[in-house]
Amino acid sequence: MIRIASAQLWVHDQDEALAFYTDKLGMEVRQDVTVAEMGNFRWLTVGPAGQPDISIVLMRIPGPPVFDEETARMAAEVVSKGASATIFLTTDDCQKSYEELTARGVDFVEPPEDTPYGVDSGFRDPSGNNIRLTQLNEDFAVGVS
Repeated sequence: MIRIASAQLWVHDQDEALAFYTDKLGMEVRQDVTVAEMGNFRWLTVGPAGQPDISIVLMRIPGPPVFDEETARMAAEVVSKGASATIFLTTDDCQKSYEELTARGVDFVEPPEDTPYGVDSGFRDPSGNNIRLTQLNEDFAVGVS
C-alpha cells in the first residue's frame, strides 16, 4: 500500500523555519540530519504532535547543481509571495487556536471567518508559505482525523 509520509516546503532559512514550526506551532522535530557526503545537505522534518506518521520537510531552496542561480532566485521569490505551497491544518476550535497562535507571535493574514465548510483562517511561515487553519463543519469533517 502506498501512503503519504512527507510533504515538502521550500524555506529560505532552515533554522528560522525550525523555530517557527516548533516554538510557534508546537510541532515536533522528526528528523534533523546533515549529510557531509552531500555537501552538508540538511534533511529537516517536523510534524504535528500525535501524528507520528506525517512530516513536513523544511527544505532549503537549493542552488547549483540542483537549481541554477536564476531558478533558485525565482523559487525564492515565488515562495516569498505565498504562491509555492500550502499546508492545511485542522483544529477543533479555530478561534481558540487563532488566539493561542497569535499570542505566540504568529501573524495571521486572514483571521477566522465562517465559510460553508467551517471556520477558516490563514497565516504564513517566515519564508512566505501559506498555511490554512480550519475548523471543519460536520459535513466536511468526514474522514478527517
